[in-house]
Amino acid sequence: MIPSHTLSIILGLTVTTAAAAAIEVEIDEWQVPVRMDASGKLYDGVPATFEERTRPRDPAIDGKGRVWFCGQAGNYLAYYEPASETFRRFDLAPNTRPHNLIVDGNDRVWYAGNGNGHIGRLDPASGTIDQFAMPPAIKDPHTLVLDSDGDIWFTAQHSNAVGRLDTVSGKVDVIAMKSADSRPYGIAIDANGRPWIALFGTNAIAKIDPPTLVAREYRLPDADARPRRIAVTRDGMIWYVDYRLGQLGRLDPATGAVTNWTAPAGAQSLPYALAADDEDRLWFVESPNGQSRLVGFEPDKEAFFSITPLPSGGIAVRHMIFHEPSRTLWFGADSNTIGRARIP
Repeated sequence: MIPSHTLSIILGLTVTTAAAAAIEVEIDEWQVPVRMDASGKLYDGVPATFEERTRPRDPAIDGKGRVWFCGQAGNYLAYYEPASETFRRFDLAPNTRPHNLIVDGNDRVWYAGNGNGHIGRLDPASGTIDQFAMPPAIKDPHTLVLDSDGDIWFTAQHSNAVGRLDTVSGKVDVIAMKSADSRPYGIAIDANGRPWIALFGTNAIAKIDPPTLVAREYRLPDADARPRRIAVTRDGMIWYVDYRLGQLGRLDPATGAVTNWTAPAGAQSLPYALAADDEDRLWFVESPNGQSRLVGFEPDKEAFFSITPLPSGGIAVRHMIFHEPSRTLWFGADSNTIGRARIP
């Protein structure tokens, strides 16, 4: 059990995929002081077994610098305030199982009610929560992303669909995926406002045209490929982590060409969380044998240039964001921590 105070590690390793100078990445983690017993009752600051961890995940930063995250197994939203090193929790209804959250320009927190089929909006100042019901075709909102119009695109893994929520009217558009059981998972929006989706149940990546709501699938050449998370760089390239094959992949939308690089830990690396930074470098977390490591990749050099183990061990990191003002990566880990990586 790691203590509740900050944990730090600095470690940079060079990977010999291509010649590159090693860099050091500093990672801090904070133990989330919220636990849940077998009946679902929450406790603060009580030592936890693995089953009692509430799976903090999918952080987002608001305008005040607070780090919001979901307690998926504990049915809560919470934020961590780095300046004071304090947490605050907002409880949700039983079986909400919030899977992901984002923060809009008014510091309202939107979350995916993956367990009971709604998208919610929390006003942190009042604690008020508004719920937006899903149409019958969508039962499990999964991962949310805001577009330039302030609307929310989201995946629905087991509904085999992608949705668009009009955040003013509450109207939801549903786009069914062409491949059966394709399990839409990670989602990102490119510079032209088009959502790109990792289809975790098959070897494909989808793109949606917003004006027509028509989806196009790009088939990956290996039938065993299973893309899970996705990122878009400024050159328009679509990047993904292949959870089954242990690879980082790149799709060129103009040509359909796909290039893959085996992750440093190999085929059993289980790469999951993925983000691009302001220099278009790719960062992902691999978790061979439940020991998570942050990996950096330089596209121009086609080289992995940094590997940093998480101080807590991590177990798994499911989603990660890059915060450009502070040049940091934020993530939640199954070790019951919220983490920050300061990248050079």
